[in-house]
Amino acid sequence: MRNRDHPKSPRLEQPALFEAPPGSAEQALPAGAPASSGSPRLRTANRQQIVFRTAALDDLIPLDHAARIVWDYVEGLDLSALYDRIKAVQGGPGRAPIDPKILVALWLYATLEGIGSARQLNELCGRDDAFRWIAGDVSTNYHTLSDFRTGHVELLDKLLTDSVAVLIAEGLVDLNRVAQDGMRVRASAGAASFRRRPTLEEAYAEAEAQVEVLRAELDEDPGAGSRRQQKASERAARERAQRIKEALERLPELEAKKKPEDRGKARCSTTDPTATVMKTADGGFRPAYNFQFCTATNSQVIVGVDVETTGSDAGQAVPMVEQVEQRYETTPDDVLLDGGFAQHDQIDVLEAPEKGCTVYAPVPEPRDPKVDRHAPKPSDSPAVAAWRARMATEEAKTIYKERAAIAECVNAQARNRGLYQLRVRGLLKVKAVALWYALAHNLMRALSLRAAAARTA
Repeated sequence: MRNRDHPKSPRLEQPALFEAPPGSAEQALPAGAPASSGSPRLRTANRQQIVFRTAALDDLIPLDHAARIVWDYVEGLDLSALYDRIKAVQGGPGRAPIDPKILVALWLYATLEGIGSARQLNELCGRDDAFRWIAGDVSTNYHTLSDFRTGHVELLDKLLTDSVAVLIAEGLVDLNRVAQDGMRVRASAGAASFRRRPTLEEAYAEAEAQVEVLRAELDEDPGAGSRRQQKASERAARERAQRIKEALERLPELEAKKKPEDRGKARCSTTDPTATVMKTADGGFRPAYNFQFCTATNSQVIVGVDVETTGSDAGQAVPMVEQVEQRYETTPDDVLLDGGFAQHDQIDVLEAPEKGCTVYAPVPEPRDPKVDRHAPKPSDSPAVAAWRARMATEEAKTIYKERAAIAECVNAQARNRGLYQLRVRGLLKVKAVALWYALAHNLMRALSLRAAAARTA
């Protein structure tokens, strides 16, 4: 029989099933104290908790995401030239390469997002949902991405022509009136890399000697690991020697542009021999390239692309009109040009019966303020005299206003997408970058034009 008067034995404290973190227990409040006077209860971050989440890649981005738009566009492109180069076939040896559609889509979307670095793009393919969705769980590396970006200039040029031709066939683009403008883009070279002829010749001799020494060491060294390192060093030295050789080969071109007494001061870059010191938008002089875009004024679609190694726009109007004619088998009726393009010989060629263009460009101010700049001069050809008189009319002034609204807007959008400084070297690779920007720009313009057409249908 239990003795009710016997004192209770002390109860053993049992450990809690889940131990509360310090400071998380609710504190008893004094009687009558408001509830807000105690320690706040919060949901704090617990980064040690193990969680499992499952989701398909297709669920990572919404249905109207720009990455899906890019992919749909790429699926409609003719990329047979890329597939024909693939040597790995079903049942045969060799490692399967990345689907070219993935690489095209990655660079188009990267261009729209202002990504110009292959290393950065490779990192985004592993952590950004949109790039992961495009890659579709296919592993990438920055070497492949970098090589692909600049290795298919002819294909990119053809894609530009074909995509614009489709828009012309749909009635969304016409070439009756085009506008051209230039844009200086900083090169991947520093001002300190420019050298005069004696320094270039000395550097070339040293580079050649270094290549020969590394080749000899490479042949004598039996170690595989060391051999790979030496091979990389030999390749880097060989590439440097090649760049210096190209700089020496270009030097006569730069010397010819200077006065005879200053030709010895001509310099060329050992980092990027095709880069030229130009006056940039901020007023400074830096190594750069001159990007030329020709745009259809009715649609703001880029119809012509070129890259020049001279900082002047002089002499660039006729080649661009001829490029448009070659691409689409038609010549623009009206050509809107900045004042830097308006050379008399260019106007004569464009307004000749063979071309039949009408030039709209500002007439430069004469040195004598009393002289009427729109009055014909005795030395003027009929085409130049007609151009002067035309630009004095209100109709011509109204038409010319379209150039700033169209061509300069295209340049501004390229700047907004990161086209400030190049990460590639060499004229051919820079031309590839210019074509990527044109294709990305036209992709978004086509989307807007088709949407506008659908609303008015």
